[in-house]
Amino acid sequence: MSITAADVKALRDITGAGMMDCKRALSETNGDVEAAKDLLKKWGLAGIEKRASRVAKEGTIAHYIHQLDPELPPKKGVLLELNSETDFVAKTAEFKELARSIAMHVAAMDPKWVSRSDVPADFIERETAIFKESDQLKGKPENIQAKIIEGKLNALLSDRGGVLLEQKFVKDETGKKTVGDLITDYAAAVKENIGIRRFARFAVGE
Repeated sequence: MSITAADVKALRDITGAGMMDCKRALSETNGDVEAAKDLLKKWGLAGIEKRASRVAKEGTIAHYIHQLDPELPPKKGVLLELNSETDFVAKTAEFKELARSIAMHVAAMDPKWVSRSDVPADFIERETAIFKESDQLKGKPENIQAKIIEGKLNALLSDRGGVLLEQKFVKDETGKKTVGDLITDYAAAVKENIGIRRFARFAVGE
């Protein structure tokens, strides 16, 4: 059975697990969502659905200043709020480092939104209309066109200037882990709901 990006996203929305984990679970269960959910739990992600519904109102504000030359003024800076359920987790060095690493990622990749749900509907409509006019879609059946447009939108929103949680994390050497996966992995480790509330990126001249 062919596993689509929409299938993977749907499972992730349900479980909160990482995109790569969701894709692997669906592949190993031939697209059976319930079986995939059970498999994710067996892999150590049990309870993630309950955690996702709990309020994360503690956390920290991280900052990152990008300065290649100490003798020159910095050109980029980021403030980012990372939330946890408890102050205990928020005080740890690991949590603070996670927040700073994500702030550094924001400086490098210039995301516009935290999650897909933050993307304005008119942006999606405008980009979809542009894709529909491309030569790649001419003469193709509507179902094929829809899949191509979905793929192009996913690629656009996961690239520089897109959705933070869907971007490939700049410090991941494998090039596979997204910022969302990073958050999910940490949440599974500390058994708390962890989330990015907001961020602000500043760049001189932009």
